[in-house]
Amino acid sequence: MSSKTKIFPTFAHMSKPVFKIINKSNNPLPQYATEGSSGMDIRAWLEAPLHLKPMERSLVSTGLFLELTEGYEVQVRPRSGLALKQGITCLNSPGTVDADYRGELKVILVNLSGETQIIESGDRIAQMVFAQVTMVALEETKEINETTRGTGGFGHTGKK
Repeated sequence: MSSKTKIFPTFAHMSKPVFKIINKSNNPLPQYATEGSSGMDIRAWLEAPLHLKPMERSLVSTGLFLELTEGYEVQVRPRSGLALKQGITCLNSPGTVDADYRGELKVILVNLSGETQIIESGDRIAQMVFAQVTMVALEETKEINETTRGTGGFGHTGKK
């Protein structure tokens, strides 16, 4: 175990799924920042700083390659501090990494601020949350059951 690997005592006794990861970057492996974190921080792997202009988006490399077990996915989500402080968030959020994907994990970042933002190699740019997936079968029909809500959506319950 590397000196950079964190094991939190509360979770040390719990059985956890283990997934293989290749790290071609010079960044540490993704890890949970705190004992109660749901997501592991992932970092940019860049040859040069990325100057992201207002409203510009870019596909950012991480150097990470995952082997997920069937029945799992990774959801790539924004980091709240990055969104609040710099206006940078993830597009296609949450992004889904399917169990059968073996390519590099990349993150679509967008700058929603009014100023150019700089992303450096090693910056924490997103988080990944591992989740179980339930596969379902669909049954085509001509009608579905009614509910009290019915077709109300997108703010139908009001503001207050």
